[in-house]
Amino acid sequence: MLLCVTASHKTASFELLERLSRQPETVAPSLMAAGVQGAVVLATCNRFEAYVEAEEVDSEAVIETVAQATGIPSADLDGSYQVVDDPHVAEHLFAVASGLESVVSGEGEIAGQVRRALSGAREQGTTSPQLERLFQRASQAQRKVKNVTALHRAGRSLVRLSLELADSRIADWSAERVLLVGTGSYAAVTLASLRERGAVDISVYSPSGRAVPFAQKHGIRPVAIADYASVAQHASLLITCTSAEMVLGPAQFDRQPGAAAGCLSTTSGAHPQSQLVIDLGMPRNVDPAVAQLEGVALLDLETIRLHAPLEELHATDAARHVVREAAESFHLDGSRQSVTPAVVALRTHIFGLLEAEIERARRRGDENGRVEQAMRHLAGVLLHTPTTRAHELAAEGRADEFHAALEALYGLSAESSTASDAASA
Repeated sequence: MLLCVTASHKTASFELLERLSRQPETVAPSLMAAGVQGAVVLATCNRFEAYVEAEEVDSEAVIETVAQATGIPSADLDGSYQVVDDPHVAEHLFAVASGLESVVSGEGEIAGQVRRALSGAREQGTTSPQLERLFQRASQAQRKVKNVTALHRAGRSLVRLSLELADSRIADWSAERVLLVGTGSYAAVTLASLRERGAVDISVYSPSGRAVPFAQKHGIRPVAIADYASVAQHASLLITCTSAEMVLGPAQFDRQPGAAAGCLSTTSGAHPQSQLVIDLGMPRNVDPAVAQLEGVALLDLETIRLHAPLEELHATDAARHVVREAAESFHLDGSRQSVTPAVVALRTHIFGLLEAEIERARRRGDENGRVEQAMRHLAGVLLHTPTTRAHELAAEGRADEFHAALEALYGLSAESSTASDAASA
């Protein structure tokens, strides 16, 4: 059985999502220790979700484990999450992976985050066969949504949306002195978006020390740790997108708090006192006190979310149709898999009888193999209908009827087949 506990921009405050995202790597192992068969955690800037597989799932126990692993009191989580139960988990994740549940409908970064969530679970050893299949199918559904709908063309990423909001402040992108803090996937997307707008004076600083290789790869200037504060003070546009916490604060600006610039309608000039800071980090990369510095305007994820555009209805409707079909296919395949052991047991039993009869025919002088050929053909014909019917019953949610019939007629159960029997069958 699958279950998902989800907190997102639709249900939780930005502050709570930030707290949940500080140590997501601790959650899946904690869930495994609590007795689930598999766990995958998806943590993004606007979403925290725990997917679990267990024979019997207690949602309250899952939530309590998440609370303990993240250090957040259970009372703080009340009313800030939703529980998605087994029949709806696939459609929910497929919609998430396709960008349908994002702040900006159709944004592309979430697909990579879903893939990395599965990779992280594999590294931690917390995934399971059912969760593997679920997340792999989510990536397939996302690609189909992208290929057959216009959602990806209508949707804009948070990076692009933040730069669009900055357009009202920046008159000439080529004149901006840009400092990019971070070297991950968001940094690469941000750099590409900056260049599309005409930005040319771009430097990069990495809290983890990866600025030089990133700068060499993308043809921009690396910033050493000793120069970070100086470059920050003279940059007109600073964009942070790193997993490190609080990499930019009043100390880097070396400026006393005063009247906040705050207004995005003023024009950016060459004076270093006129600065725009865009914080795309989760947890937040920029100390909120920066917004109180004179001449500094701060645009963070919470503000960006308030400016998210309305969904493109036609594209979204088409995408949701694709997602629903993918979820139905996922459940159908899962139902078929539920009768596979029983079908294997039946085929193993029938072919066992067949081999014994063929051996008798050989001893009686079936030298040209005609009897053997006829018997093998007959066995295939006899197995076709019950195999087809098994899959039909499974698709209707009646797999237990096939199991009962198999045991009543042949005295067989799914457990009677071994791995080697399955392979030969």
